[in-house]
Amino acid sequence: MNQDQSELRKFNAIADSWWEPDGPFRPLHDLNPIRLQWIADHAVLQGKTILDIGCGGGILSEALARENAQVTGIDLATQALEAAERHARTSGLAIRYLNISAEKLAQAEPAHYDIVTCMELLEHVPDPGAIVHACAQLLKPGGIAIFATLNRNLTSWCHAIIGAEYIMHLLPKGTHQFNKFITPSELARHIRTAGMTVSAITGVTCDLSARHFHLSANTRVNYMLACIKPF
Repeated sequence: MNQDQSELRKFNAIADSWWEPDGPFRPLHDLNPIRLQWIADHAVLQGKTILDIGCGGGILSEALARENAQVTGIDLATQALEAAERHARTSGLAIRYLNISAEKLAQAEPAHYDIVTCMELLEHVPDPGAIVHACAQLLKPGGIAIFATLNRNLTSWCHAIIGAEYIMHLLPKGTHQFNKFITPSELARHIRTAGMTVSAITGVTCDLSARHFHLSANTRVNYMLACIKPF
């Protein structure tokens, strides 16, 4: 299975903190509004079937569900999923959460989803290309996949690891491994190999001290990429 047990243990260990605004996942809370807006700029959400791969505690899944989409969230970290389910019940949101890999779900539900999101996951798995291929299988023809990940260069190492983890303590130390970061050209190659076409890319810039994210043309650190499965 395309998973890293040390990564799963790491995220399960802090699963109860998913919905603490000032906890270890606070960058995801700060990032979520612009992440949701960029997704909405590239796809109609209302009434659509959406799959959130690597949903964790459900921060993005809940935001998508509030846009009147039919949302399924999947993750292999069982305790994170439990946190997601608890919070969805409290929020009164009907989200289907499954403990299953993207590859297995692609076998069970091929061409089922209008939109697939895969945010901040690719840099945590052994084979990101397999995830991208599963996304293509899961999408309906004409469907849209949205990825978010970290570029691999000296700037991203300084910002995402040294700055965010060791200086500002915005993330627990060891959250990221630099060798797993993915350049936009590498991700685009996976997308082409899976039979999809890149349609848009944006950088995400963060003021670490102010906890403020904004979209930019600078893809040196964080970036989001949208692609389309052809008819």
